[in-house]
Amino acid sequence: MTTLTAPRSWDEFMEGVWRQNPLFVMVLGMCPALAVTVSAVNALSMGLATTFVLTCSCLLVSLLRKLIPKEVRIAVYIVIIATFVTVVDYAIQAISLALYDALGAFIQLIVVNCIILGRAEAHASKNPPLPAVINALGMSAGFTLGLFALGSVREILGAGTLFGVSLFGPNFQPWVVMLLPPGGFFVLGAWLLLFSWWARRGLGKPVKEAVEHV
Repeated sequence: MTTLTAPRSWDEFMEGVWRQNPLFVMVLGMCPALAVTVSAVNALSMGLATTFVLTCSCLLVSLLRKLIPKEVRIAVYIVIIATFVTVVDYAIQAISLALYDALGAFIQLIVVNCIILGRAEAHASKNPPLPAVINALGMSAGFTLGLFALGSVREILGAGTLFGVSLFGPNFQPWVVMLLPPGGFFVLGAWLLLFSWWARRGLGKPVKEAVEHV
């Protein structure tokens, strides 16, 4: 049975957080990233929902990887993902109808999120449960951080609040465009530029070196 040492586990986790961040490196999951990130709460909620679906799906795919026929593997993966999406869908309805209405159809659309299906096909189907879960958690953390980065900036500039708490007082003039679709593209472009500059300047190198020397 394959096991992971602490350095390898950390490296596997950080792969999705930094070196292959779903939003800022692979530029995946753009539909929910641009549509629901009008506030930090919406961004974190979508990130946590995706984390649950991705982690549980990859775990189950890994456990069943030797039993799933290759000819129908994609269909089976979609059924597995859809099952956990249904669980999340009903859970959010039970917790908060306002949040459910804010996220809208994008909860159900987690089923076709290419990050989840891609992890199931490229990693979970080829690895034991522990590496699959660690990789899924890393990708989920990277996706959630990306959503929060977009949602927090858009809420701060577009409403002058963060998690609904006023930051600038009554005299602040909100940048309404940040709460509209163009604002999502502006903020995403700015984060992509910053992330690219950060990587080219080598500021991410210490993270990799720290992993290698643990």
